[in-house]
Amino acid sequence: MGAVFRLFLLVGVVGIFPAAPAVLAGETVDVRIVGNAFAPAELTVKVGTTVKWTNHEKRTSHSVVFLGSAAGVESERFFPGESWSRTFDRPGNYPYTCEPHPEMLGRIVVIK
Repeated sequence: MGAVFRLFLLVGVVGIFPAAPAVLAGETVDVRIVGNAFAPAELTVKVGTTVKWTNHEKRTSHSVVFLGSAAGVESERFFPGESWSRTFDRPGNYPYTCEPHPEMLGRIVVIK
């Protein structure tokens, strides 16, 4: 009897919290910059998705600088309330950091 109750409880709880929807190509996804961190720090999107980083700090400027094979693509510094966007047109892993705060790390995974 206890196992059946646990199963119904689990099914009920899962039904309350549906899975996050897949990000479709052509959509814009937001990354918040707050507390000297990217949130979310890792994001998986489909080819054609635009990612927009928005600075939610009170006083600090930030940037987005790609590392590895994507090196060379970077934003200018942007200040509180400002944002920068990039559309990802190829599958791959895109690690990035903030130039003035290299301890801030993030990664965009682009799938077909």
